[in-house]
Formats: sequence, structure tokens, C-alpha cells
Amino acid sequence: MLYPGVGVGICVMREGKVLLGYRKGGYRSDTWCFPGGKLELYEDWKECAVRETREESGIEIKNIRFIGITNDVDPAHGSHYATIFLAADWKAGEASLTEPDKFSSWEWFAWDALPEPLFLSTRSFVEAGYNPFNF
Repeated sequence: MLYPGVGVGICVMREGKVLLGYRKGGYRSDTWCFPGGKLELYEDWKECAVRETREESGIEIKNIRFIGITNDVDPAHGSHYATIFLAADWKAGEASLTEPDKFSSWEWFAWDALPEPLFLSTRSFVEAGYNPFNF
């Protein structure tokens, strides 16, 4: 039997903006998303947030907190994830292409000026009315 996966998305905030990466290759390429990824077996959500943010962008985060969850169903691509969203404040480092096979850029955006198109879970989060600056 198949079951949905569990993902973690991290809304990293710095000076009134959020960090988004432009995906290349793989699932839902050519879309913008928060740092994040699959929750590993026995991994704490906050540990996953720290690991994924560091692995994907080279940035260190702090003040990690739960802010929402989305149900990301994509039968056309054979994907279904429950995505746990966490907000975090930027702690140190500059965004860099630490995984150039997965991302072509990292940029900071104002919440009211997010780029398009957004990755499925990121879009679901925004459309649900969540806002990381309200938590």
C-alpha cells in the first residue's frame, strides 16, 4: 500500500523578506520554493529544518517554530505529501548554490511580491492564507 510522504518547508525570514530557491531538474522544476525536503525517519521537524536549509542554501537559522501544514496532492506527477511548514529567522551565512544540481538561484523576496510560478507546497501554503510574518 502506498502512503503520502512527509515534507518540511522552511520560511526563512530576514529583514522583512523570505528566501526562495529556483528549482531546476527533477520534480516540479522551474518553480520557486522555500528551503525544505523530506523528513527522515526518527528526525525532529526542527532538526530537519536546520539540515535542509544548510544543505540547500548554506544558511544557518534560529527561532524555528511551527506555522502550518498543507496537503499537497499531485496525481498527475504521482506525488502526495503532507508538508509541515516552519518559520525561522536568518542567523548567519549568505545564500549560495550548495546543491547546483537542484537549484539555479536563491533570492530574498517581500511577502507581497513572491515570484511565479511557485512550487506546489509553497503555492498551497500561500493560497491557504498562511503568512510567516504573523507568527
